[in-house]
Amino acid sequence: MTYADQLARSQAIAGKVTRVFQKRAQTAQQQYGERVRAAGKQLLDNGHASFNGYDYAVDVFQRSILFWDTLRRRGNQFVEQAKRGSEPVLHFQYEMLLDGRGFARPVNYALLRIVPPQGVVIDEKKRPYLIIDPRAGHGPGIGGFKDDSQVGVALRAGHPVYFVTFFRDPQPGQTLLDVCAAEQRFVKHVRALHPDSRKPAIVGNCQGGWAAMMLASSEPDETGPLVINGAPMSYWSGAWSEGEGDNPMRYSGGMLGGTWLASFTADLGNGTFDGAHLVQNFESLNPANSLWDKYYHLFANIDSEPPRFLDFERWWGAYYLMNRDKIEWITRNLFVGNKLWSGEVRGMEGVSFDLRAIRSPIVLFASLGDNITPPQQAFNWVADIYGSTEEIKSRGQVIVGLMHQDIGHLGIFVSGKVAKKEYTQIASVLEAIESFPPGLYGMEIAERKAADGSIEYDVTFREHRLEEVAARLNRFERADELPFRAVQQVSDFNQRAYELFAQPFVQAMSNDVTATFLRQFHPLRAQRWMMSDLNPWLAWLGPAADAVKAQRKPAAAPGAWHAAEHCGSDMLSAGLDFYRAMRDAATESLFFSIYGNMLPVHRGQTADGPAATHEPADPRDLPFVQEALAGIARGGYPEALARVACLLMQHGQPIPFARMLLRQELTREYAQYVPQMPPDAWRRLRGEQEIIVRLEPAQALATLPDLLAGPDDRKRLMTLLDTLLADSRVQSTEPSDAQRDMLARIRAVLPVQSAKQSKQMKQTKPVKGSAQAL
Repeated sequence: MTYADQLARSQAIAGKVTRVFQKRAQTAQQQYGERVRAAGKQLLDNGHASFNGYDYAVDVFQRSILFWDTLRRRGNQFVEQAKRGSEPVLHFQYEMLLDGRGFARPVNYALLRIVPPQGVVIDEKKRPYLIIDPRAGHGPGIGGFKDDSQVGVALRAGHPVYFVTFFRDPQPGQTLLDVCAAEQRFVKHVRALHPDSRKPAIVGNCQGGWAAMMLASSEPDETGPLVINGAPMSYWSGAWSEGEGDNPMRYSGGMLGGTWLASFTADLGNGTFDGAHLVQNFESLNPANSLWDKYYHLFANIDSEPPRFLDFERWWGAYYLMNRDKIEWITRNLFVGNKLWSGEVRGMEGVSFDLRAIRSPIVLFASLGDNITPPQQAFNWVADIYGSTEEIKSRGQVIVGLMHQDIGHLGIFVSGKVAKKEYTQIASVLEAIESFPPGLYGMEIAERKAADGSIEYDVTFREHRLEEVAARLNRFERADELPFRAVQQVSDFNQRAYELFAQPFVQAMSNDVTATFLRQFHPLRAQRWMMSDLNPWLAWLGPAADAVKAQRKPAAAPGAWHAAEHCGSDMLSAGLDFYRAMRDAATESLFFSIYGNMLPVHRGQTADGPAATHEPADPRDLPFVQEALAGIARGGYPEALARVACLLMQHGQPIPFARMLLRQELTREYAQYVPQMPPDAWRRLRGEQEIIVRLEPAQALATLPDLLAGPDDRKRLMTLLDTLLADSRVQSTEPSDAQRDMLARIRAVLPVQSAKQSKQMKQTKPVKGSAQAL
């Protein structure tokens, strides 16, 4: 690229950035105006309400005392947690089975067994669940934070549940690879406790999601299905659009100069990184909620809200620590490096974590309302490691995507509604998913009212092609990810510069005393312990709150003063949201203005890296497709059964969950006709046969007799088909004309008397022309 071309491209980028910023600013102003007008209209609509100022003044005074007392109780709760070492915030009782602090390579992780509540019966032969919580600054327990949670759903379904927890303080010298090795040991221990059960299902939340993926790729024979919730896997991706705005967190690495800041912060902590910094990043994403909305909601509902507020703050305000090696590994390999999908991340023995080695089905749950892990970050890794739909099928992999329309990031893990709907349905279909043919599926959950008025859910699945999903998720074919290659190079330069010129001085000035001082006076910690009984100036607040509770006199009915209060709150919240929108738009514009013009981007137009997945010009050119087609006439009864299933399969139709249950039921009843193979081996075989049927349907049918050279195998297959066709449960589903035609063609290429036909021949005298009919 010549200098003239570079200048022209820079001008084009500047023009695009300007237009996008103007659009975002216009949208932000429009939304702000709409919210202000809505708040004013609501105030005017309440103009006829009473103006009882005395009652309102008493109510506000009492609510204020109770509000500040709730914050005092939050502070006391924080202080007590810190003294105890910040225990897990699990709603359920538990017992510790393995403590990683005693391992040969100690880690601050442990394996817990969840004790079922009274009245909940556990079937020890059912598949156990192992839940891995995120390590993103907070403490563990969010997966079992309340009764309606991942833990509660699995327990009510009768499954044994285990939980991977971690302690506040890291072990000296522990690395993320040590943690992965410890989690491998946890899985093996769970399997040993349930030798007669299926492999444990692994549930990974947020950062625990990529930990679960690393675990499953390193030990594919030990893990069962994976449920990955709101987990970022492709860190450079984002929900880029010209309307509502982008997900700003992905720009943080570039705007802060890369990974050096994490190293600097860890050095200030004398080798320990304070998780409160990560929590502060989360809070900065939504200043309206962090600074105003959640507190005003508490103030406005002070008679009922404090228990829920304090319960959530018990988790949100528990700040955990990491050592320098761990946070540097995460930032370099994941946040900025984005190396997990590429196989560049290596384990203890130098072997790469290849996500394609995972043989268990994977369920990916994300939300369009998640501004921390947008769906693109949760799903794009599939397109990164699998070049096409055919590769997914050839590897026998089943990937199921579930998309929520509006829930936020935290809501994915803590919402009771999500637990009752999405997690309950995921738990109910997990076993059936293992029997799916390989491919990429979308899971849909529809609500309906039962006869008694209760809510019931209908689950359906629909198969998709990877190329179509990637194109739908990434409007600009992931061209917006190119600048992140420049971010990676700038980050490496800054990291090295910091290590050479600044790190020795920072480490020399840091010690345990300075590190403890910095942690205790972190703004998130200080606002809690300063507003607690440690502050002698608040000695009056507890007794005053008790007196107010004894004489509580809420306003009899909301009046004009309450309407004015709500109006002011809505306007203040709208102003903070407007500030956030403009800040994010400016950050986005500055990011692309800087990194979009760097030379590595120009040179990276043809470099290796994440890119949109396109439908290949001819799938037959792919090596694994050529290998499958080369064996079109090789195989035996298992290959023939899989091929017949593919030939008779209806494509493009939704698959109700009831049909999958029926398929499992029929498989168990007619087990003598079904090859006894491990599920992952059967899925791989099924995927290869589906490739053959899709690309060479005529030859697939013509070579079917080559797979069933022996008469016994032919008779076995045709007996299975006739038995299924005679089953009343199968007859309830009307076959299509194409299926009827294909069945007749299969019979024609496999001319053998089935068991049903033999019986009819014995009971019926030969009729002229019957030979031709057969």
